[in-house]
Amino acid sequence: MSAVDPRLGRYARSTRWFMVVAVALGLVTAVLVVAQAWLVADIVSGAFSRHLDLRQLRLPVIVLLAAIVGRATVSWGSETAAQRSSARAKSELRRALLDKVMALGPESLDQESTGEVAVLATRGVDALDGYFARYLPQLVLAVIVPLVILVVVASRDWISAVIIAFTVPLIPVFMALVGATTAERTSRQVRTLQRLARHFLDVVAGLPTLKVFGRAKAQAATIRDLSTRYRQTALAALKVSFLSSLILELVATISVAMVAVAVGLRLMGGHLTLMTALFVLILAPEAYLPLRLLGQNYHASAEGMAAADQVFEILERPLPSAGDRTDLPDPSLTGLAVERLVVGYPDRPEPALDGVTLTVAPGEVVALTGPSGCGKTTLLKVLLGFARPLSGTVRIGSCDLADLDPDAWRAQVAWVPQRPHLFAGSLADNIALGRPGATAGQLRRAVADAGLTDLVARLPGGLETTLGEGGSGLSAGERQRLALARAFLRDAPLLLLDEPTANLDGDTEDQVLDAVRRLVRGRTAVVVAHRPALAALADRVVRLQPTDVPA
Repeated sequence: MSAVDPRLGRYARSTRWFMVVAVALGLVTAVLVVAQAWLVADIVSGAFSRHLDLRQLRLPVIVLLAAIVGRATVSWGSETAAQRSSARAKSELRRALLDKVMALGPESLDQESTGEVAVLATRGVDALDGYFARYLPQLVLAVIVPLVILVVVASRDWISAVIIAFTVPLIPVFMALVGATTAERTSRQVRTLQRLARHFLDVVAGLPTLKVFGRAKAQAATIRDLSTRYRQTALAALKVSFLSSLILELVATISVAMVAVAVGLRLMGGHLTLMTALFVLILAPEAYLPLRLLGQNYHASAEGMAAADQVFEILERPLPSAGDRTDLPDPSLTGLAVERLVVGYPDRPEPALDGVTLTVAPGEVVALTGPSGCGKTTLLKVLLGFARPLSGTVRIGSCDLADLDPDAWRAQVAWVPQRPHLFAGSLADNIALGRPGATAGQLRRAVADAGLTDLVARLPGGLETTLGEGGSGLSAGERQRLALARAFLRDAPLLLLDEPTANLDGDTEDQVLDAVRRLVRGRTAVVVAHRPALAALADRVVRLQPTDVPA
């Protein structure tokens, strides 16, 4: 990421007005710095050279105090503007990232796990505070203040101006050399944190299974190892930060000393007045200070800049091609036809589906069976529009699925996954996910059709009972029936069910099967089935074979 990445202004528009404000405040700061140095030199030289008393120096002292208050006020204004701009920019980036992830769909983000995207959207974007609040304002000052000081010093003492002009560029040179190492180490730190988040999320999700099979301690050791690596990477980045600060301080100190020696020798020789010598000596450190602070603040913003690069990489990823046709036929009247469908994944040498042909008549329930890995779930992803086939077509009547608008098509589909996700919120909100704005009567009918009436009656708040994230507090069967209630409420003409009775005991399976039997009645449905009882509900069973096994 460059000093001022143009992508930041494109995706976070509040950055533009902040840069205008920062330039204006930088100019005011430069003027106040020069005025303050001039007033201090005038007061000191007046007191010692012209033997003026405090009454005679009252006006310069008052103006000096005003300049000091003015610098403090400008600094406060810059900090306030930076914080407000940072908050708006972070909100805009998060919104853009969320919109992009939703537009890309689940299949396009397989290379980034949920944990990695969560780290980017939270800690990664939050780390931009250092970039906005410290780095960008200091970058403006580092450009404006040295130039103004150089011009002013050249008008009073050209020799000191030449020394400053030759020594000021040394700080950016050393800063660039150290910054390359810092950027690499910070990127490594961000990647390590993302791996830790991804592994930790996977472990927490599979903790019950790990405990049952006695593998929890091994995973705890892996997380401990990743945590140690993250700590070491973070300390290595801090080490570079401290060393670079030392180098910048040393270069600035030597540069100021060169100016001071030249001024002192010429002052003793009578070639400079005390007023000019003091003015130059006070201004010289101010020329190097913004650049030194810029180098220090670069490290404070490096993590946010590294994370922003990854955010921009996702934001600039091209969207998958999609159709725009919205005049959709009704799948319950036309059925659908899959013709010689081939679907592959980048990490698999063989296609997940290879030449699959399938016809589902209007109102027919078709069960897909076969061993794991034969492409049953992949076929549902194609029907949902989440996976793009390499070749072949899916037709709804005379329409090719690739020509249909994805949102319009998904409005005709109700999907019940094998592991439905429940959000932290009320039971009613979780059911209404399939049909926002549903009335209370429609919700009650969906609850009754899904066999959840006893559960709702048992809960203290009824449909307004708040569920925990993932539906904590509900059994596996209750969570599955809640997903079926979403499908009942959606009342879509095409049903896609991915093994809704998986991981259920016998009694719970019977309850879910009763709900599924009511759900598929009169609708076109494709059901992935491993258990015979679920396949028995279908009008026809189609067995898929793995692509590496002859059919």
